[in-house]
Amino acid sequence: MTSVLVTAAIPQAALDILQQAGLDIESYTDDALITKDELLKRIVGKDYLITPLSTQVDSDVIDADPQLKLIANYGAGFNNIDVSYARQHNIPVTNTPAVSTTSTAEVTTGLIISLAHRIVEGDKLMRTKGFAGWAPLFFLGHELANKTLGIVGMGQIGQAVAKRMAAFDMRIVYTQRHPLAAAVEEQLNATYVTLDELLDQSDIVTLHCPLNDQTHHMLGAAEFKRMKDSAVLINAARGPVIDEAALLDALHSHELAGAALDVYGAEPNVDDGFKALDNVILTPHVGNATVEARDAMANIVAKNTVRVDQGEDPLHVVN
Repeated sequence: MTSVLVTAAIPQAALDILQQAGLDIESYTDDALITKDELLKRIVGKDYLITPLSTQVDSDVIDADPQLKLIANYGAGFNNIDVSYARQHNIPVTNTPAVSTTSTAEVTTGLIISLAHRIVEGDKLMRTKGFAGWAPLFFLGHELANKTLGIVGMGQIGQAVAKRMAAFDMRIVYTQRHPLAAAVEEQLNATYVTLDELLDQSDIVTLHCPLNDQTHHMLGAAEFKRMKDSAVLINAARGPVIDEAALLDALHSHELAGAALDVYGAEPNVDDGFKALDNVILTPHVGNATVEARDAMANIVAKNTVRVDQGEDPLHVVN
C-alpha cells in the first residue's frame, strides 16, 4: 500500500479523500510544529508528502526519501520548499492557489479599516483606562474616501483588495513587474505606477507580492523615507518582503503613521518592539484562516495526491 505523510493537522475531509483512495496515512498532529529531526525520521519510506507552509522541506528531507513522488504544499506560497532541488529529483511540488483570495482580501480590508479608524487601539483603551466621554478632538482617525491605496502585487489577491477598497471611494494605484491588461485596469479603476511613485503617492500601502530574491526586503529604510509620514503599511503577503528593523525605526521616528502585520520575518516570532506600539496591529498569520478557505485547500492537496497515485498529473505544479 502506498503511503502519505501529513505533517500537520488538516481538515478531516482531506483525510477522508485519501482513505477512500486506499492510501495509508501517517499524520503528525502535535500542537507544536514538526521539527526537522522528526520530519527526517517520519518521511522515510513515504510516497507522498502533504505539508503546511510552516514546515521547511529542504534537500536533506528530499534526500531522506528516495521514493517520494509528490510534495503537496498546504498553502498558496511555497518558499518553504526547495522547489529547484525537488525538480532535479523529478518530484512535483504543488500549492493551493486562488482559494485563499477571498479570505486574505477580507482580512486585508479589515486591517486597513482598523488602522484608519484606530479600532484595535480603541478597544485596548476601553479595556484599560476607558475614556472621559465624547469630545471634538478626541481619538481622531482618518476616512478612507478620496485617499490613495497603493497595492504592491496585483495578482488575484491584490485585485480582490482593489475591488473591495474601491467601494470606499479610494483611488487605486498598483505596481508589479508588468502592468495588467488595459481592460482589467479599467474594470478595477487602477493605475499602474513604479514602486517609487506608489510610495510617494499612497496613503495606505498594502503588500500582496510573492517572496523571492527580487522581493526580499523590497521595503526598507530608503522606501519608508519616501512614504508620507501620515501613511500606513499593511503586510499580509510574506514577512521577509519587509526589512522589519527598518520598519521599526520608521515607526519610532514617525516616518510612518502605523502598520498592520499578519506575517513576520522570523515567523512565528515577533519583534517585541512592534508589540510595544499602539499604532501597530499584529495578527497571527490569519489571512486565509477561514473554514471555507482551509477546506478548499485540503481538498486540493488530497485530490492532487490521489491523482498522482492513480497515474495522473497533479494540478497547480509550481516547479
